Amino acid sequence: MIETGQKRTALYDEHVKLGAKMVPFAGWEMPVQYTSIVEEHQAVRSNIGMFDISHMGQLIASGSGAGDWLNTMLTNNICRLDIGQGQYTFLLNGRGGVIDDLIVYRIEKETFLLVVNASCTDEDFEWLDGHRWNNIHLGDRSTHFGGVAIQGPRVPNLFVNLPVRNQIVDVELEGIPVSMARTGYTGEDGVEVFFSAKDAVKFWNMILEIGRKLGIKPCGLGARDTLRLEMCYPLNGSDLSPDRNPIEAGLSVFVDLTKLHFIGRDSLLNMKMNGPGEKLVPFRMKEKGPPPRPHYAVFEDSERIGEVTSGTLSPSLHWGIGMAYVLAPHAKIGAEIEIEIRGQRFPATIEKKPFYKKPS
Repeated sequence: MIETGQKRTALYDEHVKLGAKMVPFAGWEMPVQYTSIVEEHQAVRSNIGMFDISHMGQLIASGSGAGDWLNTMLTNNICRLDIGQGQYTFLLNGRGGVIDDLIVYRIEKETFLLVVNASCTDEDFEWLDGHRWNNIHLGDRSTHFGGVAIQGPRVPNLFVNLPVRNQIVDVELEGIPVSMARTGYTGEDGVEVFFSAKDAVKFWNMILEIGRKLGIKPCGLGARDTLRLEMCYPLNGSDLSPDRNPIEAGLSVFVDLTKLHFIGRDSLLNMKMNGPGEKLVPFRMKEKGPPPRPHYAVFEDSERIGEVTSGTLSPSLHWGIGMAYVLAPHAKIGAEIEIEIRGQRFPATIEKKPFYKKPS
């Protein structure tokens, strides 16, 4: 049963027409699947899948010095972005914990689009606004805009003149003005497309029609989760949280400690020098059986060494896979561990990222 007070994207009615199973997610009613998670997962790995991402937040920061200000708020280096480029980055609290992971695009010299997680939109805005320089304008366009992620190896057959990786461009598709970014969360080629909410239904149905001959399928949150976990991409609220930082999560490549100041830097610098107490590691089950799930305990030689944060049965590998925070001395590739599932321990192995590699 859907919880009361859940918001709906402009595509809600389209999801219902297509028979989607709707569930509460981050304050929204979202499709978890249309046909089956496995079928939608395989569509993305083999052809094309399209996801509604209209629930994600879209914030705009602008004004003289906007880039310099964002550099004090985010971990990656805004100075590296030319107009039309984007980067993955983190918004941290004073302890270095992750408030949100997001993508920031420089859309003009001093205007930036921040695409943030749905559950964090209000918190992100308040945190940024509370640290905003007087000459910076911060806006939230989330309710007026929608978006879709179109992912899969046949995406280049769907569009002409795709942007390059991590680039965002403004184009018009069948009379609909859109911003198209070549990013994604599945490990496949693809784009994220943003448009006015009033154009959402037209765009959604247009892409489904054009992509029909390419095997396109609408996809829900279930396939999104299995796809991202096969790539070891973190999920905010599970693998990332205000109590965890990017170094513990193995994501220090998106942290520029050469910047002299950003919120959380001192804590990260200290951890970089001394090493984290725990690390986020990917693991694979060694036996066919129940898949791992968040909060399951992790053991090594009868010692509890950590806890699972994400887990699923991989549709591509046909094995249970997951990620867990474990004590740093135990976080070694190839280490034999056990996952406790409903009172019984099952063998697993710490693996190298990612689980899934495209066939050569």
